[in-house]
Amino acid sequence: MRLSLALIVLYVCSHTLVSAQNSARNYGISLGVLSPGEWNAITDVPGVAVGHATLLEGTQVRTGVTAILPHQENLFQMKVPAAVYVGNGFGKLAGSTQIQELGNLESPIVLTNTLSVAAGMEGILDYMLFLEGNEEVGSLNAVVGETNDGYLNDIRGRHVRPEHVVEAIKKAKNGPVREGNVGAGTGTVCFGFKGGIGTSSRKLPANLGGYTVGVLVQSNFGGVLQIAGQPVGKILGQYSFRNQLESADGSCMIVVATDAPVDSRNLERIAKRAMMGLARTGGIASNGSGDYVIAFSTARQLLASPATVTPLDNGAVTPLFLAAIEATEEAIINSLFAAEDMKGKNGRQVKALPKERVRQLFLE
Repeated sequence: MRLSLALIVLYVCSHTLVSAQNSARNYGISLGVLSPGEWNAITDVPGVAVGHATLLEGTQVRTGVTAILPHQENLFQMKVPAAVYVGNGFGKLAGSTQIQELGNLESPIVLTNTLSVAAGMEGILDYMLFLEGNEEVGSLNAVVGETNDGYLNDIRGRHVRPEHVVEAIKKAKNGPVREGNVGAGTGTVCFGFKGGIGTSSRKLPANLGGYTVGVLVQSNFGGVLQIAGQPVGKILGQYSFRNQLESADGSCMIVVATDAPVDSRNLERIAKRAMMGLARTGGIASNGSGDYVIAFSTARQLLASPATVTPLDNGAVTPLFLAAIEATEEAIINSLFAAEDMKGKNGRQVKALPKERVRQLFLE
């Protein structure tokens, strides 16, 4: 079978985009024992799409929106099994209680800044209520997560508007995912370095089901950075409480997707393991940190006919636990590797992780 020139160009360009983007693996640092998927992104889970709207205006506005879609059909009409786990509840995750109560997700997941949660909900409603088939819908659970980007961004200006949310949802696509200073990660800070959006995935071997677990994070928290067990924050002299300018407070939004046929109960168990991935990076879930995990399954058979499907039993989900831990750990580290220096509100500047220095630590 011969590929057309256009398809070959598209394939090469897509893979060039991924390889050109900084990640831990670009610097020879591999985390965990399981293999990543094709894109090493949440979009390796079939059907999942990600879109961003980035707001960089003048010297003060450094914020945005990231939208995660379990699939690109009508989510209200084709809900997916889902769960929420709260690592530390200092946050404003809208829509969480209905997910916990009913065990499903019926809207895109939108990430933004703390004071733009309302705009996130408005944007989801503006998008979802006008989809074909939703003409009579009178109740919809809009799911919006946040972290506080107020160090670099004029957060009180509430610059995110509903139309930015709709833009991010409409831009959502499969394939490679932009990371770092983009979307909801535009103005975030992590471990005292520039944080951002990060993503990773793990593909289980065939004898363990062949399922994929993908994770996307909005990193904006503190602690003592560790990479593959190395105390990088300590070595670089950059860690929480080292001086008055550094703080452990912040937040981390974690979204976990899988194509494994798991129900909401076991999705919550998988979500709990994502917090172990955060701990591996040196995060401490401080008092002022809102650390939330949203997990969902895109298993096509569950979408098509849930009554006829038997979800995986408890014993079969252990490999998914490991996949969630490893993918979360690497997604957070990738958010640091992909981020770049940023100057923002009131002339404040946050430096990116010194990637070459970190690489040298693994060669010494």
